[in-house]
Amino acid sequence: MKVSGHQLSHELRVEKDGNGALVVVCRKDSSPPPDPDPEPAGLSRSRSIRTAAGTREWRRRSSGLRAGQRGAFVVPPSPTGSSVLSVEVRTNGAHMPDRTDNALTFGQRVRRARERAGLTRPVVAGLVGRSSDWVKGIETGTIGMPRLPMLLHLAHVLGVEDVADLTGEERIASSTYAKTAHVDLPLIRRALNTYHLTRRDDEPEPAEALAARVRQAWKMWHSPGAHRSAIARLLPDLLLDTQHSARTLEGVERRRALVAQAQTYHLAQLYLSFQPVPDLVVLAGDRAMTVAQDADSPQAIASAAWYMNHVYRDAGEAAEARVELAEEAASLLRTDDDPEQIARWGLLMLAVALSFAKVGRSGPAWRYWDKADDAARRLGNDYAHEWLMFGRGVVDAYALTMHNDLARPGQALEVAAALDVSAVPSATRRSYHLIEAARAHGMRDEGVAAVHLLRKAWEESPETIQYNLHTRAALPGLVKSGPPMVREDARRLAVEIGVPV
Repeated sequence: MKVSGHQLSHELRVEKDGNGALVVVCRKDSSPPPDPDPEPAGLSRSRSIRTAAGTREWRRRSSGLRAGQRGAFVVPPSPTGSSVLSVEVRTNGAHMPDRTDNALTFGQRVRRARERAGLTRPVVAGLVGRSSDWVKGIETGTIGMPRLPMLLHLAHVLGVEDVADLTGEERIASSTYAKTAHVDLPLIRRALNTYHLTRRDDEPEPAEALAARVRQAWKMWHSPGAHRSAIARLLPDLLLDTQHSARTLEGVERRRALVAQAQTYHLAQLYLSFQPVPDLVVLAGDRAMTVAQDADSPQAIASAAWYMNHVYRDAGEAAEARVELAEEAASLLRTDDDPEQIARWGLLMLAVALSFAKVGRSGPAWRYWDKADDAARRLGNDYAHEWLMFGRGVVDAYALTMHNDLARPGQALEVAAALDVSAVPSATRRSYHLIEAARAHGMRDEGVAAVHLLRKAWEESPETIQYNLHTRAALPGLVKSGPPMVREDARRLAVEIGVPV
């Protein structure tokens, strides 16, 4: 170390800190009163200079330095006049032209951006509408990169202008993170957007006949195979005929036709789920609720509230709105001895539980799950609703989803280990719950189990997993960096589903 005039020459070593930034720490002895706060020699293009109690920090966009490289620079005197001053010079790793930043994971980049913004995890959680555990899961890698809308929202909250500063070299392909359209989507779009303003001359179909057709459609939706393609062939005529009967019939028959029409809109909403038409999903859900209210049927209103809760969750609607809707609909039901009403009441309690879990509110989430669990117990272990599928198997399976949303994969896998999906009489639901089990394994970086379960989900219901956003987001990573023994399996599955890898 050598003093020359009012400056201190000191040898430096550039190293990486825990966040991947390049750091230089220097010390100086007491000095004469300083000149105006100059920029240290060799630190051209400084972005900011901050003076705090005993510490000065210079940040710059680029220095040409590399980790491990040695050199010398000049430190200005201390404005405090103290005998020893620690000077920490950091370069912004996001802009260094070397490989040090490329090694950071998405979660590490998020943590770095959060700390630079001076935000705590609870603050970020509140701003993005998630829990502190969710933010922690993102930063530690327990939870993977979120879908594009949430990714953009997170970048905005963290003050990151370029999303690439968070994603690094991780590719964001629209076909991976966006919703993929089913081949028959134009057919369903046209059926929903066509208004028939003149009355038909033919006789309306009796309500009982409509109800039988709707029951058959539900069976097709829950059956193995290409359920989405099968239901697409039925929906246009079913929508047209239920509308005609509801407009023409009178009294009790009209109300029964309206109930059938509401269920037809539920089927349309399910078909449209995970399709790139959020406006039509909302339209189908809203029409189902309107028709159910017109039918003056508490059971139909409760069913519509269950499906509207899905619409609200996908749209990011506040949890309070979802809870209020479910509880109001549940208050219309009698839960003494009617299995139809008990099942719907339990389903609405499950809707509230899922809404709270989605925003990280563990306490109320499990309190409402307990209510759904009580309804399932009252109905018996062998009960499953004909088309809503509420019963013992579904309640247990949704506990897996809740643990996932609460970023607790260990508890999720405990549920999965005891779960018998064969007790759920729906191929689409079985496939979904298998995907949720794969999601839990993925959060634990257990790629072999994740790929195995995704393959099982494909075998149960190809058109469920094909349009599932978690699957489409997870497979490219499993192909690229999953366990070597299952990378080829993941690649074949991605090709079958239509995910580019």
